[in-house]
Amino acid sequence: MKTILLSFILIFTFMNISYSQKHDCCEENGTTGSDITAPNIMATFGNDESFKNGHPQPLAFTLADGKGKMITYKTSDGVDAGGYEVKTDNPTNNWVFLFHEWYGLNDYIKKEAEEIASTLGNVNVLAIDLYDGKVATNNDEAVKYVQSVTNDRALVIINGAKDYAGSDAVFATYGWCFGGAWSNQAAIELGDKCKACVIYYGMPEQNMDRLAKLKAPVLGIFAKQDARITPEIAGKFEENLKSLNIPVTINIYDAGHGFANPSNPKHDVTATKDAKEKTYAFLKEKMK
Repeated sequence: MKTILLSFILIFTFMNISYSQKHDCCEENGTTGSDITAPNIMATFGNDESFKNGHPQPLAFTLADGKGKMITYKTSDGVDAGGYEVKTDNPTNNWVFLFHEWYGLNDYIKKEAEEIASTLGNVNVLAIDLYDGKVATNNDEAVKYVQSVTNDRALVIINGAKDYAGSDAVFATYGWCFGGAWSNQAAIELGDKCKACVIYYGMPEQNMDRLAKLKAPVLGIFAKQDARITPEIAGKFEENLKSLNIPVTINIYDAGHGFANPSNPKHDVTATKDAKEKTYAFLKEKMK
């Protein structure tokens, strides 16, 4: 009986030590995937046929003569990550991390990276690939890929990109739809290294404890006709940020979800032009 009791004590002690080690490790590394919910909410939208069908199949486009190039970089989980990098001619520690929408890192996103780099001038742009090399060509593939992204892997990819940029780097984050949600999460993850966060119709973080970790001012671009990331959600996000004394500007356009995507046959040129002007002015101010 004493032997059995001793065995139970030893097992319990080992389990407690193991748990404590894991718990301490997570605290040392900061965020864990379980802390994040907003991108998971967006991923569930893929099960809604009306949301899925609201993303028309991308029009064909091939980027020609781009200044940037595809790169790979190391991550803490041992699986290399990738992205499309556009470096400035003059060395700078300013970086824009760009997050693709649910089709993945296609040539439209690379074109946006090129435009951001040429417009701002004093930044390096890295369009981060959250799909690990996969690019969707239709909505069924997009749903599959967006729902395959785990929070833990996404955080590893983002932190690997941070390390790749270097210890002196400062950042802005920028993304659309699924990437808009991850722009918000990356800005939180980057802490006081992040100087600006741009979210185009992505699900914003709603957990106040997590949102309180955000150090960057926010520019939110949302769509009045969006049935999922609604003006009410955008308004609540604005209210939450203001209650935390985080600078925020929210713009809501009379357009549908994905209106700024040039691959969308319902692309709203006028709204996109205005949104981009506001975006570039915001980034120029914050990334001086």
